[in-house]
Amino acid sequence: MNSKVLWLCLTAIAMTSTIKAQDYPTTPPEVSPMPMKPEMTEIWEPEVPVVTPAKVLGDAPSDAIILFDGSNLDQWVSKNDPDQPAPWKIVDNDHMEVVPGSGFIQTKMKFGDCQLHLEFSAPDKVESVGQGRGNSGVFFQDRYELQILDSYNSRTYRNGQAGSIYKDHAPLVNAMRSPLEWNTYDVIYTAPRFKADGRLDYPARITVMHNGVVVQNNVTINGLTSYIGLHMYPDAHGDDVISLQDHGNKTQFRNIWIRKL
Repeated sequence: MNSKVLWLCLTAIAMTSTIKAQDYPTTPPEVSPMPMKPEMTEIWEPEVPVVTPAKVLGDAPSDAIILFDGSNLDQWVSKNDPDQPAPWKIVDNDHMEVVPGSGFIQTKMKFGDCQLHLEFSAPDKVESVGQGRGNSGVFFQDRYELQILDSYNSRTYRNGQAGSIYKDHAPLVNAMRSPLEWNTYDVIYTAPRFKADGRLDYPARITVMHNGVVVQNNVTINGLTSYIGLHMYPDAHGDDVISLQDHGNKTQFRNIWIRKL
């Protein structure tokens, strides 16, 4: 290799080294972040509102809307004719009883997301079997049914027994008490949301505790409750009434209250 070629090679190597040094500067030493203090993750405002819980478990907290306390049916009307009072019977200033054939009743107020407490019992006289035994239901937004039924030692289809989202989700377990005892439902209900064009954005969800036992664990409601056919979501809707079903049985209700969420 002659001296001219050698000189050109050395020059190229030097230029490459210079370019690399310019393009890839030395990384500066890491800077330690500021040490965290406990108060940096504390949120003080706005203050959490105060709700006074009931003294007796199952009774209404201070911010609840009392739908039925045994004294009157002022919060309810007939579903057949909302201008008419609820046609069911109050018994012993304690509970109400379905008057078979009189039709559903519904709340005067409309609700969406909510916490609902409701107590029910089968008719005092046990009659029939399966779906004919203490049948009723509570409908959220007047569309999505949580089944009420005397499923104590009484077999029926699993997605139609007490604690089911009717014809949609069977309960995890059968927690029904005997016919002469009272049962409780404690429900957390999240209403469906719809897009601006009316299409479903996300479906309703529900958690149900039956006599203190979780029987529906944040399940998706797959659509409008239907006796025949698949579940489908209706057109877009907002808050709506809660209705109780007349299914031809003298099912009984007491201590119903609700909290808007």
